[in-house]
Amino acid sequence: MKTLDDCRVAIDAIDDEILKLLNQRMEVVKHVGEIKKSSNGAIYRPEREKAIVQRLTEQSIEQNGALNAAAIEAIFLEIFAVSRNLELPERIAYLGPEGSFTHQAAESRFGAMSDYLSLGSIHSVFKTLEAKRAKFGVVPIENSRDGVVGETLDLLAKSPVKVVAELYMPIHMSFATKAKKLSEITKIYSKDKGFGQCREFLQEHNLVNVEQIPVESTAKAAIMAAENPNAAAICSHIAAKLYGVPTMFDHVEDDIGSQTRFVILSDFKNEKSQDDKTSILVRLKDSVKAGSLVHFLQDFDEKKINFSKIESRPLKDKGGFEYLFFMDFYGHIDDANVQEVLEKHKDEVTWLGSYVKGEEIEVQ
Repeated sequence: MKTLDDCRVAIDAIDDEILKLLNQRMEVVKHVGEIKKSSNGAIYRPEREKAIVQRLTEQSIEQNGALNAAAIEAIFLEIFAVSRNLELPERIAYLGPEGSFTHQAAESRFGAMSDYLSLGSIHSVFKTLEAKRAKFGVVPIENSRDGVVGETLDLLAKSPVKVVAELYMPIHMSFATKAKKLSEITKIYSKDKGFGQCREFLQEHNLVNVEQIPVESTAKAAIMAAENPNAAAICSHIAAKLYGVPTMFDHVEDDIGSQTRFVILSDFKNEKSQDDKTSILVRLKDSVKAGSLVHFLQDFDEKKINFSKIESRPLKDKGGFEYLFFMDFYGHIDDANVQEVLEKHKDEVTWLGSYVKGEEIEVQ
């Protein structure tokens, strides 16, 4: 290929072949959907999708291909999302509004073509799933800077829905406004935590004395800023673009390494993969007895089960200082060593879900 036209002809031919192969793939996908529908099987299989991406990444490395793991995942996650919609279209409920970080997290796994339902609270997402008005729900569960989302943990403690997947997403804030100069800004909208996450930026630009108005989400902040030429929003770049508010500054957060862990909720049990995590709720019988938690954890240690998180929450149906514990450990509920421990504590443990371990983001 000596000329640009030669390259374009070659690309067109390759694109034609890609389209042909994708259409062949989707024909197989339709048959998969029919089989799953008759057997009531789950459409979203995170462990299967991860295995495909790993296999293709290994092939690309062996072939000295130009596509790395991140590029392969980005391409095939969208293919998977289109495939699921052909198998059996499913509705995804998420903590809205449109343009929120949770919306971005949902689209990163379910693609742009899915049927999304924006809801005003985490509680509404759980209730929608319990009422079968949506198949999947996406909610935040913890942030690397601000810690756990208590509402999500409290609802998991009493809801029948399960965690079927997790994902980590970097949280970058933008400062968006229709004002031409900072001096024209008379009020700033954001989620309450958004102001705290961007305090250094506000101080550096002499904005700490400008009226700060907390709203329920950063996406709502963009909506409010769009209606007032003298207002600004601390929000995501996508929300600013979606609601037509020009971005004046990007990455205004104090901690550039901030990330949020989101969980995908549904009503099915994942099959085992080679890299699982399990979430449980623990309500110890003798929680006020000295050493009760230590003895509980020792049983896991003896079976070489490692924990990634332990979080205590107050028992709201008790008047004193008693707690239940949310725990994440590496492994699947069907693993033999996990079954042995859980059988010993079956009256104290509630299983919240086993799922493919998400890839945490490495801060450069």
